[in-house]
Amino acid sequence: MLISIIIPCYNEEQVIAETYKRLTDVMQNLPHKYELIFVNDGSRDNTLAILQNFSKKDQRVKVLSFSRNFGHQAAITAGLNYCNGDYAVTIDGDLQDPPQVILGMLETMKAENANIVYAVRKKRDGEPRWRLIAIKLFYRILNKLSDIHIPVDTGDFRLVDRKVIDQFNALEEKNKYIRGLMYWMGFKQVPFYYDREARFAGETKYPFGKLLKLALTGIFYFSKKPLNIATSLGFVSIVLGLCYVLWALISMIFGFGYAISGWTSTIVLIVFFGGVQLLTIGVLGKYIGNLFDEVKGRPEYIVNEKINFDE
Repeated sequence: MLISIIIPCYNEEQVIAETYKRLTDVMQNLPHKYELIFVNDGSRDNTLAILQNFSKKDQRVKVLSFSRNFGHQAAITAGLNYCNGDYAVTIDGDLQDPPQVILGMLETMKAENANIVYAVRKKRDGEPRWRLIAIKLFYRILNKLSDIHIPVDTGDFRLVDRKVIDQFNALEEKNKYIRGLMYWMGFKQVPFYYDREARFAGETKYPFGKLLKLALTGIFYFSKKPLNIATSLGFVSIVLGLCYVLWALISMIFGFGYAISGWTSTIVLIVFFGGVQLLTIGVLGKYIGNLFDEVKGRPEYIVNEKINFDE
């Protein structure tokens, strides 16, 4: 049995040597063959040079190097596209997800006869409180809006079998929200609970801006409810507008109000209805933008260099 370990890397020169060491120590204790697929996502530091050195000494180290930074989800996708394993593990290179957890995930998959084992974080060390609150809030909003249920406190650390890999590689969409796609595909999925550690070195590659972009991808790719909300807001604004017109006419006829001649009420109405219209247009624009990205047919990533892969 061959196990593929897929490690996205972006500017990880401070930690990548330790990541290789720990992964190797874990995998050498297993009675299975393995390959370490490092995906260099356009790093601007010495990450690629370090990986090239590892690949010369160890043929089980394979490297995919992108022509530029295409993003974390594209790096995971590339690893799954190129892996040869009967099973694949996707794990970040910053050592927040301890490599030794892979052993427990393999045991769980065998015991449960599962297709996917997804890691659930019981504890997250080394992360600011605002980030933890924002992540928990995001998952709850996503599950309210989405047509699928994504377990809280999960990420892209998971173990999948060949059936799942092949089905994932058959998907044609470009801007992927992988943890959502995994749950969308179905199959038998079981959780594995673990404590997430602080980063070994360096800083997070998912600042607030990238987290927000990932969150919006998850919402707009797995739910049409934002469109329904925008439609409901439009309907409510129409009802409120009609009520206001009725009240204005009555006040003018019976002479107990000054709504017609007042500018305050006019400004309030303009701001309200204008806001509803802009919100609706924005939601529609987001869906249209997603369609635009997909129909262009551009590749999700471009590989500049492949090391230790058989042609």
